[in-house]
Amino acid sequence: MALCRQSESIEPYNWRNIVRYATVMVHLELGRSNSEVLRVALDLAKRLHSRVVGIAACQPLEMTLGDSYVSGDLIEQGSEEISAEMKLAEEEFRKATDGSFAHAEWRSTTMYPSIASYVAHESRCADLIVTGIASNSFFDAQLQVRTDDLVMQAGRPILIVPAAAEYITLKNILIGWKDTRETRRAIIDALPLLKAANYVALVEITTEGEMSTAHSDLADVSNWLKQHGIVADPIVSESLGDDSKRLQTVAYEQSADVIVAGAYGHSRLREWAFGGMTKDLLRPKKFCSFLSH
Repeated sequence: MALCRQSESIEPYNWRNIVRYATVMVHLELGRSNSEVLRVALDLAKRLHSRVVGIAACQPLEMTLGDSYVSGDLIEQGSEEISAEMKLAEEEFRKATDGSFAHAEWRSTTMYPSIASYVAHESRCADLIVTGIASNSFFDAQLQVRTDDLVMQAGRPILIVPAAAEYITLKNILIGWKDTRETRRAIIDALPLLKAANYVALVEITTEGEMSTAHSDLADVSNWLKQHGIVADPIVSESLGDDSKRLQTVAYEQSADVIVAGAYGHSRLREWAFGGMTKDLLRPKKFCSFLSH
């Protein structure tokens, strides 16, 4: 189990002197409780003195009967159900933020484009998006955001909260390092979180033949972080075949709250194709995932 530690040579962080997340956007999924996501997002916003924007969206239910006939009664019933679910989500957000935030705003809509597109579009007002893990139920597809699409479209870092999360301590954070554009983007986006952490592990999973290069690369990154007042413990771990599982094992050994990583993907036939590491981090089970693309 990792000890929380910070070098005496680095002055303690001061929120007034660092870049912070001025606005945290939290996505609520309709048709279910969002207590875990709200708890993590609002706790983080309080720590960072951020304003909060709650957001929800839904695609209209498909009401086609036969080849062309659409029942007016069914359309009205579906619209009423959506309105009711949207109202419940807003009430959940308002209740969670009542009296705790001077600036809390709610945004919602029903539209035919994807929910990810709407949240990404509205994220122009935010520094960080917090979301949960969609249930992937076929019957609730119109209520859920595709997290992979959101990561690729938002242009903002995404904090993904697992269903079992109760809170986020930010004591220990692990950076999954890979010398790519996406990882460099992620580590910059995560600076406010890294400055808040008591302990930061900088981890690269690599082959035996690349261990020396990895040590040199991590020394560079560690020195760069030190210039931002962050002490990071460089750890090079040998690849044992499944790098995703190995990274999560190291995260468990370091008692990490959050794994910071770049999201690697590309478009193919309108679907996002991701590597195994990113796919696992899109559906975390024990740790929050902080992803940037």
